[in-house]
Amino acid sequence: MRERTERCVVTFRTTAGAMAMEGACREAGLPGRLIPVPRAVTAGCGMCWAAPPEARRALEELVVKKHLDADGIYAIII
Repeated sequence: MRERTERCVVTFRTTAGAMAMEGACREAGLPGRLIPVPRAVTAGCGMCWAAPPEARRALEELVVKKHLDADGIYAIII
């Protein structure tokens, strides 16, 4: 079984928003990947961007700078 760790999770209202986040993060060189939304968090499209907690500030700045359709940003253990 995989060890549970803290992650920064960004949720989206739409799949298009999640895909835009993936592209923006790859372009900016930020870590993370798209995963199904954990049960502890609700989201409209069912996909979220998960990254190390130390990337949270950079992710928040990217969401604002690129006007990404993020629904919420959470720190959770998954």
